[in-house]
Amino acid sequence: MRVTFWLILVATLIAVVLAYIRLAPSDPARWHVDPMMAERPSGDGWLVRPEGGNERGAVHACSPETLLDALDKIALAYPRTRHLAGSMAEGQITYISRSKVFGFPDYTTVTTLDVDGGATPAIFARQRFGQKDMGVNRARIEAWTSSLNAVPECPPVS
Repeated sequence: MRVTFWLILVATLIAVVLAYIRLAPSDPARWHVDPMMAERPSGDGWLVRPEGGNERGAVHACSPETLLDALDKIALAYPRTRHLAGSMAEGQITYISRSKVFGFPDYTTVTTLDVDGGATPAIFARQRFGQKDMGVNRARIEAWTSSLNAVPECPPVS
């Protein structure tokens, strides 16, 4: 009888935690952060920007607005990703992407910068729960930037 009670209690606690992970509200004020002002993540996210990030984004032969529009289309086509905050007019957009099985939320904020010869992305990806993301944010951003390199309106500058 006691074993059954404890099994039910543990199963209920797990269900509550998993429900919280999936259903907890995402506060745009907390997650809609300018990638140029963000601190470089140490093992728990990925930051792409011209200086001080985990890597530099490629320069693309198009305007920052065209580059942001292309990034927006790429992000929204990515599995389990939706818009959280920001807009094209604002010049900065934040997305929430959820893991397939448990629905862990990751937040990715993108903006684009005018640089000599075109535009470059600034992208800040991080997870909400846990200390390490096991490379998930880096993989997502590398997939997005790889797709961006194939956009005909914004070819990378060699």
